[in-house]
Amino acid sequence: MKKSKVLTGLILSVAFIFTFGASMSMAAPKKIVIGHPACLSGKYAKAGEQALGGIKACIDWVNNVYGGVLIGGKRIPIEYKYYDSESKKEGVTSLIERLITVNKVNVVFSSYSSGLTLAGAPVAERYSMLYMDHGGASDRIFQQGFEYIVQTIGPGSKYHVGTLNMFDHFDPKARRVALAYEDSEFARMTMGGAEKHAKKLGYKIVFKRTYPKGVTDLTPLLSDMKLKKPDIVIGGGHYEDGQLFARQMSDLDINVKGLSLVASATLPAYYKALGGRIAEGVLGPSHWEYGVTFSPEGAMKVGLDWIGPSQDEFVSLFKKALGKDIIPDYHAAEAGAQVLAYVKAVENINSLSPDKVRAALGKLKFMSFYGGWDVDDTGMQIGHSMVDVQWQNGKRVIVWPLEAATGKFVYPKPKF
Repeated sequence: MKKSKVLTGLILSVAFIFTFGASMSMAAPKKIVIGHPACLSGKYAKAGEQALGGIKACIDWVNNVYGGVLIGGKRIPIEYKYYDSESKKEGVTSLIERLITVNKVNVVFSSYSSGLTLAGAPVAERYSMLYMDHGGASDRIFQQGFEYIVQTIGPGSKYHVGTLNMFDHFDPKARRVALAYEDSEFARMTMGGAEKHAKKLGYKIVFKRTYPKGVTDLTPLLSDMKLKKPDIVIGGGHYEDGQLFARQMSDLDINVKGLSLVASATLPAYYKALGGRIAEGVLGPSHWEYGVTFSPEGAMKVGLDWIGPSQDEFVSLFKKALGKDIIPDYHAAEAGAQVLAYVKAVENINSLSPDKVRAALGKLKFMSFYGGWDVDDTGMQIGHSMVDVQWQNGKRVIVWPLEAATGKFVYPKPKF
């Protein structure tokens, strides 16, 4: 009986040693690798460059300020492996597979845009790989039943909600709204959310239409819209069509009280591309802008953990990462904040297992320079609030919500 107990104890001890040793070995790798099919050329290159700088900036902070990711009692550095997807779906899908099978990454960050994010999701799913979405805002991504995707950027259906609240606040008599969005996954979702909220606020939708991707002439659409005499125009899709939209509204002398365009007006290059005058007064919803004040003290007040650099530290690291003296926009901030979310989740469970990290991200609530983080059961981001910015004398000024404003809302919009 005693021999049996001794033998049993010995077996258990050996099993414990092997299990503990193996878990410690797995818990303390030499590096953590983030994979990314980045948009460094093609139609999303502007946003892609911002994302690249944001990711590099926060990895720099994690490795050199924070000291690395704490796993198994050791600080582990992050390595960033990225390739240019050329803003193409076939590039995204093939590169995700390469990152997983050849580069052996621990997590994949999605490409910019809803269409590319959605294209890559089935590949990540097939390999049971954690897939973090910093640039795909379409709600539909999270209606497919994917198990490994988690969103940092907010959902597209909410983009123009705050904008409409702002117009309603400043001019409750302006009731005529025109909706004109690109026929893309993200923009259609944004239009649907905007239409629903506009009706809720009592607006009259006097015009509603989409235009094709890659459009080179919006004159027919804008001419029809002009006949409806809207007070407010909201729409857009991406950078190029957002420029065309404002330029041709100017050409056609369509002057409205308010104009807000998604995913273009917030980019630093937008004002310069339009020669300044045309962009003056144009609005855009943004997930983050320089000047929004999130801090460790603010996180403490609302009972949230804080991680990451301050806003000014992030801006400095971003400039260093790109080697350019430019202020980051929200595309950079959301991509950088995604690095921080991943670090928090890994440290909370002391593991790099995609399944375990995905579960940890679902429970995670924290604040960074980008703002709050919280996702629902599908992985959709519900904890981050947006702001509205307006071009004023060559600068992006936060005008909504009022508690976050860095300047006064110029309304009505200056004439073209």
